[in-house]
Amino acid sequence: MDTKQQTMTPIPKRTAEAEEYMKERVGLGKSFDLGVRKLNLLKKEVQVYYVNGLCDPLFIINIIEELVDTNETEYRTASKAFEVVHNRILHQSVKIIETMDELVDEVLSGLIVILVDGTDKGLVVDVRSYPGRQPQEPDTEKVIRGSRDGFVENIIVNTALTRRRIRDERLRFEIFRVGERSKTDIAVGYIEGVADPGIVDEILRRLKSIKIDGLTMSDKTVEEFLVNQGYNPYPLVRYTERADVAANHILEGHVLIYVDTSPSVIIAPTTIFHHVQHAEEYRQSPAVGTFIRWMRFIAIFASLYLLPFWFLFVLEKHMLPDMLKFIGPSKTTHIPIVLQLFIADAGMEFLRMAAIHTPTALTTAMGLIAAILIGEIAVNVGLFVPEVILYVAIATIGSFATPSLELSVANKMIRLVLLILVAVFRAPGLIIGTTVYILYLVSIRALHTPYLWPFIPFNPGAFKHILFRTTVPGSKLRPRIVHPQDRYRRP
Repeated sequence: MDTKQQTMTPIPKRTAEAEEYMKERVGLGKSFDLGVRKLNLLKKEVQVYYVNGLCDPLFIINIIEELVDTNETEYRTASKAFEVVHNRILHQSVKIIETMDELVDEVLSGLIVILVDGTDKGLVVDVRSYPGRQPQEPDTEKVIRGSRDGFVENIIVNTALTRRRIRDERLRFEIFRVGERSKTDIAVGYIEGVADPGIVDEILRRLKSIKIDGLTMSDKTVEEFLVNQGYNPYPLVRYTERADVAANHILEGHVLIYVDTSPSVIIAPTTIFHHVQHAEEYRQSPAVGTFIRWMRFIAIFASLYLLPFWFLFVLEKHMLPDMLKFIGPSKTTHIPIVLQLFIADAGMEFLRMAAIHTPTALTTAMGLIAAILIGEIAVNVGLFVPEVILYVAIATIGSFATPSLELSVANKMIRLVLLILVAVFRAPGLIIGTTVYILYLVSIRALHTPYLWPFIPFNPGAFKHILFRTTVPGSKLRPRIVHPQDRYRRP
């Protein structure tokens, strides 16, 4: 039977019974990091439960010093020991609990719980100090100008970074725990009165219905439960590690999902065009931002279609005008061109994976070896024709120019499928493959949101904002796709 369906165990009035429960169920006395500090206050035994490494010891010392002082200042109020302890805790975050299940969850989350003998309630004090790094600029979303703080693995820090940018009293962070064993904290952030209540309720319902042992892969596991991705390679939610990007989306009416232990925040709902945006476009003037955006569109298109088109022209030379007759290999090898393309594309993927696992100090040397030795020698021995290396390199650069890693990998998979269709059916294969590809994207729904909006279904005003980086004063309306309750960004 699911433990959450079992009857909650109330906190016993005798602290000795609570200690015995902690020994049997949680491993008190066996786990070195789980401890209890016992005090005698106002002729009552007081127990403080904690986990080393998750709590700030200075806060605990200050609280214990203040409690011990009650023996001299409050000795006449021994009958009200619990109320005295509650009143003397020097901390802004204190709440009362009544069950041992809550006690265990709070202690294992890094809070301390204080029990007073003779009282069937406990006091929870938030003294968490999770190990982790300080906010710094994300490696994957760097900008030339802009803030250098990014999300970290601490959910409290991440929500604080968002609230620092949005000081609206209607900003909400609903937090709860998911995972029978991990009990991972998840917070859903939105602005009440702006975000669509239907989307908020749907996301909360899906998250709270997650039944799993733990979320060790944090936000990625949450995503798979949230959008039912299956084997669809295209990303249905957007990730960001930048606090300014997250704050901008929440002001537009999106819903943000914060998962503890993850430096990324999930933005929902999103379309494919959210995955091709980058913060750098909004850190430059509108003209420069539009130019950067178009260059990125060209790079993404090249990553998807450059190799299939080039290979088609290699097979169908008569389709080229006279001025483009130079396209195609000037040398011949014993290996078919399509196989060369697949080998070279796979080699680029090997390099990408190797770069992730290679120490930073060695990445430059690895790049030189790959570019100079492997590439040059492979051409000289006749494994590749030079044009294959050129066009595969350009397509790979287009993949790297794609802001979303998930989108770039999905495009690479579609590119390989298109290459196979061109090799088998030539021009009809490319046409049919492109048509099926577009129909597939049209069929995708991310939280009931059309994936190709505003292109399909077509919305001229919204599509103009996709093509051109508009000025902030000119952006008066929030995106219609998130169904905001308040459409106007400026009162």
